[in-house]
Amino acid sequence: MPRTPIVAGNWKMNLDRAKARELTGAVAARRSEAARVELVLCPPAVYVETVGTTLQAAKTDVALGAQNMFDKPSGAFTGEVAPPMLVDFGCRFVILGHSERRTLFGENDAIVNAKTKAALAAGLTPIVCVGETLEEREAGRTDAVVTAQIKGSLAGLSAADIEKIVVAYEPVWAIGTGKVATPLQAQEVHALIRGLLAALTSAETAAKVRIQYGGSVKPDNAADLAAQPDIDGALVGGASLKADDFLGIAKAFGG
Repeated sequence: MPRTPIVAGNWKMNLDRAKARELTGAVAARRSEAARVELVLCPPAVYVETVGTTLQAAKTDVALGAQNMFDKPSGAFTGEVAPPMLVDFGCRFVILGHSERRTLFGENDAIVNAKTKAALAAGLTPIVCVGETLEEREAGRTDAVVTAQIKGSLAGLSAADIEKIVVAYEPVWAIGTGKVATPLQAQEVHALIRGLLAALTSAETAAKVRIQYGGSVKPDNAADLAAQPDIDGALVGGASLKADDFLGIAKAFGG
């Protein structure tokens, strides 16, 4: 079975409530432009309810996601958000292990692994992010870094669990820099990831897992990325803040 492309918008720490509502409404209204692609909006945590209610009112199948979560269902963890809380507000997806969480906030593979397990237990679909820095790429360590991140972040998961996740390959050097991995560079790492998933489970399971590319994806480079056999969508940062750009990327993957 072919994999349904998935394009997720990571709004990061941007917009206010009115603009979040406006952007959500615009994407929902133009959903038919990318009918063959699964669309996900991941607003800041404080706007999850606003985006969720806007999507519900629009009667759209655009999914709601979160940018992060804690690995416990409740407790004395000031400032954190629990998986059941996200589910309570209608979230279906959650981004885990984004490079900014890893580099700025010290999250490692063990933390991402615990969060991934907690997300699955709560019924959320984790978008598990992996990727190398520019220094690591220039040192020829891309394969080793990504391999370690995949194995560490997915440690202890069953084949059935891995089949439920989405993986996002995001070369750190291409995030917010305007640089983008060439389609061939991206495909090479995506193929590596699919091979790692096959080794952890089976070729059949690995063939079902969707692997997104993230890193300065824009409408004008999305089609070349979408043409690669192992690239199943995009985790979009800055370009997801404009409906035209976000839907332009989605259309490239649904063509």
